[in-house]
Amino acid sequence: MPDPIAHELTFLFTDVEASTRLLEKLGPGYGIVLDKHRALITTAIESNGGRVVDCRADEFFAAFPNCKGAVAAAVAAQRALGAEKWPANAPLRVRMGIHTGRAHSAGDGFVGLAVHHAARVCQTARGGEILVSDSVNRDGFEAIDVGEHPLRGIPRPTRLFRVVADGLETVFPPLPGAVPTVAPVRVALADDSVLLREGIAALLEEEGFEVIGQAGTGVDLLALVDEALPDVAIVDIRMPPTKTDEGIRATHEIKRRHPKTGVLLLSSYLDVKSAVELFAAQPSGIGYLLKERVAEVDDFTDAVRRIASGGTVLDVAILDVLRSGEPSERELAILDLARENAS
Repeated sequence: MPDPIAHELTFLFTDVEASTRLLEKLGPGYGIVLDKHRALITTAIESNGGRVVDCRADEFFAAFPNCKGAVAAAVAAQRALGAEKWPANAPLRVRMGIHTGRAHSAGDGFVGLAVHHAARVCQTARGGEILVSDSVNRDGFEAIDVGEHPLRGIPRPTRLFRVVADGLETVFPPLPGAVPTVAPVRVALADDSVLLREGIAALLEEEGFEVIGQAGTGVDLLALVDEALPDVAIVDIRMPPTKTDEGIRATHEIKRRHPKTGVLLLSSYLDVKSAVELFAAQPSGIGYLLKERVAEVDDFTDAVRRIASGGTVLDVAILDVLRSGEPSERELAILDLARENAS
């Protein structure tokens, strides 16, 4: 059984470009080339704090406790592969992909969308290239933005970056461009009231949104967001087990793990302090509305779309409270943000 606790790791996948053609050219000699390639990549992974999770034919799957080690291993491996003397008629070129995310351990391996995400990033790369997703902290190494691309089986397009370092190839053909499509906004719902969730889900689906899943607790919501990568999560502030601030804590964690996912908090009561703290920490892709606003369908659905596109939404009742007193510097910044988003 998989470990019920998800672990945040960085995954590296590699595979040999055009391996079938190499096998045809080299025949039995391909085994010697493959063994040498395996030794070089294994050394790079293990010397940079990683673990080889799986190695099949010409593919590697490795896990690292942080992205720094994964990128260093990929760079070291590409340099070692580039310095090696391969058969003149069949040079070996390896593509590599890196993604950071949460996955459950299962036996000697890992399972979860993040694992598949890393594999798809690798499959998008070309021989000699290292691509990383936008989940990877790029402090400490140079990278070139190569744009957003749809990856097979991944719910939304992924922004990719090419790692740049001494000793690596620098010239590659352009990646295939994404075909522009108008996709529905994908929404996850979290509230311990099944009746309320179903009502909001029905409303959203009637207005053209795609509800990708529902949760009744903050823990279940985080698991849902990790696996489905919604554009927006609509979250009740008070959820089990304590029914105090689970929604706010889940919001901070969602934005930490998945900055591109917007969050709309719904509350049955006015909590100005929590709203101010939330917006001070999360200035984009965030919203706070009273639950009664759901009945104002056009305004509610517009708010969800604005949050999905990185905007902010703050309930007018909170704005009125802030304007009526002597707002602090933090509160003035929130009022300015509200004015910018209203324009």
